[in-house]
Amino acid sequence: MRVASGQFSAGREPQRNLLHIGRLMEAAALGNADLLVLPESSLYASAEPAGVLAEVAEPLDGPFIGGIAALAKALRLPVVVGTAEANPNGLPYNTLVAIDARGAVEGTYRKIHLYDAFGYRESDGTSKGTIGQPDLLSYGQLRLGMLTCYDLRFPESARYLVDAGANVLLLPSMWIVGPGKEDHFMTLVRARAIENTSYVVTANQCGPLATAYSIVVDPFGVVIANAGEAPRVVFAELEPERIAAVRTRVPSLRNRRFRVVPGDKE
Repeated sequence: MRVASGQFSAGREPQRNLLHIGRLMEAAALGNADLLVLPESSLYASAEPAGVLAEVAEPLDGPFIGGIAALAKALRLPVVVGTAEANPNGLPYNTLVAIDARGAVEGTYRKIHLYDAFGYRESDGTSKGTIGQPDLLSYGQLRLGMLTCYDLRFPESARYLVDAGANVLLLPSMWIVGPGKEDHFMTLVRARAIENTSYVVTANQCGPLATAYSIVVDPFGVVIANAGEAPRVVFAELEPERIAAVRTRVPSLRNRRFRVVPGDKE
């Protein structure tokens, strides 16, 4: 499977963001990608308080996801992208949407761990997703599970997806800048790959708000693609044979003695 990771800096204008995404999608299609992963908060990104999202969030059949779906169909390119999803029962969700090559939504993930850290409170403007059976995407022998940004700091989230059958973890993010933050991102992504003997594909936003450096890491912790600082698309080959070889050499999933049990800790 040839996966693409596209990074850019989203702003406060969804239509402008959609134009940026269109260029990334065209580049991914020209590079013969089987899937393009785009960042968290691609609809709208700012340093404003989290409560502003209620004013800009859209339903999944709204113009933002609809525009990406139309491009996906035209380019025959599956996409995973982060958006702010309107919630008729409360605050919006921070949602990942998987769109197939026909332009149809084939899976979603609503962020479970909200970013109430480093002096910010995402929960002031966003509803937590519920823990349920994950929507896994299938590409031959590869099973892809979705996580969002701050979820990276909770290893049980990744393990929960692996227990469900995932061997590739997709991580759209807007990893906010700050002292040590880039190092945290790189270290944690590699750790999730190593401990789960799985590929991890990240798509991070660029500056000024986020750290950029979207990376793809193989099941042995090797960085096989790095997007650097600027908006761009990078590609990586994901090979089931590599997963099998690493899991034979390092059978940590088979050797473990604990299981992840879903549930909330309030």
